[in-house]
Amino acid sequence: MSAFQNVLDFYRDREYFGNLLRIALPISLQSLVMSSLNMVNVVMIGQLGETELAAVGLAGQIFFLVSLILFGVASGAAMFTAQLWGKGDVPNIRRVLGLSLKLGLVGAGIFWALAVFAPEAALRFYTEDPAVVALGADFLQIFGWSYPFFAVTFAYAFVLRSTGNVRLPMVVTIFTLVLDVILAYGLIFGNLGMPKLGVEGAAWAGLIARIFETTLILSAVYWKKSNPAAASLRDIFEFDWLFTVKVMKPVLPVIANEILWSLGITTYFAIYARVGTDAVAAINIVSAIDQLAFVAFIGMGNATAILVGNLIGKGDKEMAFRYAGRSLGLQILAGLLVGLLVALFADGIFSLYNVSDNVIENARAVLLIMAAAIWLRAANMVMIVGILRAGGDTRFSLALDGTVIWLVGVPLAALAAFSFGWPIQLVYLMAMTEELTKFFFSLWRFFSRKWINDLAETIE
Repeated sequence: MSAFQNVLDFYRDREYFGNLLRIALPISLQSLVMSSLNMVNVVMIGQLGETELAAVGLAGQIFFLVSLILFGVASGAAMFTAQLWGKGDVPNIRRVLGLSLKLGLVGAGIFWALAVFAPEAALRFYTEDPAVVALGADFLQIFGWSYPFFAVTFAYAFVLRSTGNVRLPMVVTIFTLVLDVILAYGLIFGNLGMPKLGVEGAAWAGLIARIFETTLILSAVYWKKSNPAAASLRDIFEFDWLFTVKVMKPVLPVIANEILWSLGITTYFAIYARVGTDAVAAINIVSAIDQLAFVAFIGMGNATAILVGNLIGKGDKEMAFRYAGRSLGLQILAGLLVGLLVALFADGIFSLYNVSDNVIENARAVLLIMAAAIWLRAANMVMIVGILRAGGDTRFSLALDGTVIWLVGVPLAALAAFSFGWPIQLVYLMAMTEELTKFFFSLWRFFSRKWINDLAETIE
């Protein structure tokens, strides 16, 4: 039998594709809407100028840190809820949700205090440009109030997804982001009868939209008490020390992983900003395109985590491994295709920005590198977030994802920027060495099968 025929046989599974599409499509659609409307927001801010674009982009790094820490908490909890859903254990799903909410609110509260009371200090980590710091601080002091609301939404959305309800978070996100764009259009430029507030208008739009999002998702969840995410006040506020220890043992490495990785990513942005305001403006433009290009991979990664976790919870470890392998192959193939499409067609988006020619030239060079490396990032995403975490292999993920960025990517990017004085595209290229390193180690771990662990058994 030929190798090609073996591959066809490996993917000849209608149940796998049916389950994958059922979960991945709504998540991908949600990410697509989020990325598309985020790009619209970036374009609107870009009409104000490159200083405003850089200011909002760097202020957005604080929210990026918040979102990744919340992702660490929620995705760590989702390891349990996916496997518990496979066993039909709703009471423990709600207890895990309660723990996730408490941890998420603590993390979001720390960054809320930083954004509201010390925004200039936070932004000076990235840049010394006084105009950028001043505009970014105005943005943060308003938008920082949205962080606790986002923490609540994030926790419920992940539990809903891991129990198979992917449509509700999708619908809520779409309504929220459409509202955000409409408000931003009005408040940035003074349209639709609203005051013209510029950068502050974008912040108010985001805050109002996040409050609406939290209200909508809580109303939908508690409309039916049978919803597995409808945790009671007791589930939310109780503190069972033994239960907490059992859950936190594999979750803490996920949180540490996201903290280390997110700090590494924000350090990249600090390095880019030190190259120059033009450089960070170019990176912000490319980042908006990158988010749009990455939507399918986010859907695949999250769907794989849910499917693999459910199968492990049911005790079918062999099928969990096969599902994981299929998703990895599809992710790599899709990454190569999307990278090619980005390189061929994304260049036309640059004409939408009111920035200098130098910013556009830098953005074009960075875009080509991003397109060439997107398959690597897609593969790492599905292996680390979709496979290793689904199997509870969080300590290896921490060693890989949380440390390689500091041992490889950040040092090489800093060396390129500060010692060699290389242009932004080569600094960005050095940052991508992190992804290549992670790919080989995570691939080895996948084939070892040591990542497959039944977490649900530990809290029974």
